[in-house]
Amino acid sequence: MPRIQPIQTQDASGKAKDLLNAVQAKIGMTPNLMKTLAHSPAALEGYLSFSGALATGVLNAKLREQIAIAVAQANSCQYCLSAHTTIGKMTGVKPEELAQSRHAHSADPKIDAALQFAQKLVVQRGLATDGDLDAIRASGYTEAEITEIVSHVGLNIFTNYFNNVAQTEVDFPVVDLAL
Repeated sequence: MPRIQPIQTQDASGKAKDLLNAVQAKIGMTPNLMKTLAHSPAALEGYLSFSGALATGVLNAKLREQIAIAVAQANSCQYCLSAHTTIGKMTGVKPEELAQSRHAHSADPKIDAALQFAQKLVVQRGLATDGDLDAIRASGYTEAEITEIVSHVGLNIFTNYFNNVAQTEVDFPVVDLAL
């Protein structure tokens, strides 16, 4: 049961209602994450703005979803794991890649390096070593890509923590956190 109740769009007002209507218009649904964040229109707008900006970045949609899955698993966020597994499928991430992403691995060495780096950022609380940066650079990642990996980790930590605090009801096909 949610510890912070979502705001239904019809019950929202002002900026929260406008933002929720925009989400509905854009993706055809209003996920419980957004409805719960709507208690603070500033938080919802910040999330939507950051997420939207990163969607126009240099990392492709598949890798962004794989990073989100690795981070969600590391932070035990069932909501985000379920949501990003569903979205990952929609972006073309194969079932075996989804499973590997939960362990921060990939059969593709370059993607594996990104997922390992993302997981280290979570576990090490952002305290990347020179060796961590050397490894990701040696895998072929540019400064822009590294910057966006860090940004995606940060954005996903925000939603993971928020959902874990709120106990947001999962409104995607549920993925069990147990590996």
